[in-house]
Amino acid sequence: MPTTPTALRRSAGPGAVLALACAAQFVVILDLAIVNVALPSIQADLGASESSLQWVVITYGLTLGGCLLLGGRLADLFGRRLVLATGLVVFALASLAGGLAGSLGVLIAARAVQGVGGALALPAALAIVSATFPEGPARNKALGIFGAVGGSAGSIGVIAGGVLTSGPGWQWVFLINVPIGLVFALLAGTVIPRTPPDTDGALDVAGAASVTGGLMAIVFGINKSVEYGWSSPVVVGFLIGGAALLGIFVLVESRVDSPLVPLDVFRHRRLTAAVAVSLLLSGSFFAVIFNGTLFMQQGLGFSAIRTGGAWLAATVSSVLAAGVVAPRLVGRIAPARTLVLGQIVMGVAMLRLGWTPSDASYWSDLFPSYLGMGVGMGISLVSLQIAAFSGIDTSIGGLAGGLVETSREVGGAIGVAAVATFAAGRVQSVLDRGGDQLDAITAGYRRASIASAVLSLASALVSALLLRRAEQTRPPAASTSMPSELVTVDAP
Repeated sequence: MPTTPTALRRSAGPGAVLALACAAQFVVILDLAIVNVALPSIQADLGASESSLQWVVITYGLTLGGCLLLGGRLADLFGRRLVLATGLVVFALASLAGGLAGSLGVLIAARAVQGVGGALALPAALAIVSATFPEGPARNKALGIFGAVGGSAGSIGVIAGGVLTSGPGWQWVFLINVPIGLVFALLAGTVIPRTPPDTDGALDVAGAASVTGGLMAIVFGINKSVEYGWSSPVVVGFLIGGAALLGIFVLVESRVDSPLVPLDVFRHRRLTAAVAVSLLLSGSFFAVIFNGTLFMQQGLGFSAIRTGGAWLAATVSSVLAAGVVAPRLVGRIAPARTLVLGQIVMGVAMLRLGWTPSDASYWSDLFPSYLGMGVGMGISLVSLQIAAFSGIDTSIGGLAGGLVETSREVGGAIGVAAVATFAAGRVQSVLDRGGDQLDAITAGYRRASIASAVLSLASALVSALLLRRAEQTRPPAASTSMPSELVTVDAP
């Protein structure tokens, strides 16, 4: 029998549970961005090329995203508390390896294992929040706080990266996670209530391997397109291979007894629409942080700590928008319209960066856009999570959390790869025509900003077309083979 919110509240105070779940999420998402400011220092110390350097960021996001579905399923099978604590321990130990890495290869391998640890922790944390608070105002408020923490983690990560890189060195971007991760893992054993495991399920190793391999192959192909061209056999081969592996994943899921992702879950229209929106939204946001950080350091000559401080506008506005504005908007105009509004604000802010001059001033050219991006992201994250978990039974909370977080992290990894590749092509084009380095870097940043804006505005369009329709439409009658907890999830 599924654990109810009431039962959970008897086991532990909901405030303490929410605080620890938010803290776990914060640490994992922080590491998507904290490395960005340290990249030039890592490149100098380890002798990495520009294209290889991207994989310090991309590998983490990709293994995190690729394994999140498995992490969500493990949380349902073995209990969210156990999986959350295990993920935090794996994350901490991999961070130790990253901080001690003496070569780029070792660092990238450590980042991959970090991603696996994060993939165990994130969906468990989100499922814990959803199960602890009953659907309605209480859950909306909790998800608002959870969204505020998640929305601020990326920006705070850049700031923390600047402080650590300028101080003790880039290695501490990783080493600082070790005590934090271990302490949080210990707290999980005392704060998070135990949930009964699903003894009827089994692990879907083939599904996890095929979806992770497919996603990695596609991102690798996108990354190599700037070096070899889109028509290169290498690029085409990886893209086709990745698509084939994803096709195998769908085939496996339709035939195994305990699939990683039961295909019937996609009959939940709001969850499916939220996943599609999250892919675009996250690709836009993480790409603009990645390219903005490099532009401020390589183009404007900002120090690591000044670059980190420059993102404070996005951090503060995101926290305020997610914690104060978004829950009220959702209560008045529903999640879909709130999400459309947030993505339009975010897209317009990014579009403005497409006209950044090479001698840009932070306060007049960057600050207004960063402020708008934070507001848009804060509003968007909360409304997205509320939409995704509307009507979700707690017994599949881990799976739903895994789908939402997978779309976020995979979207971020693919967005960084695609937009960075797009920008690099523009940089090379300017240099080939005889332009100087600063003009080339600025031109690449402008193109990256416009590409990010297009992704954000596309997210707004998908929200309006799919998510809004899903809120208004009842699902068709469920088949008798459909799990009972998925039958009525779209009922208003």
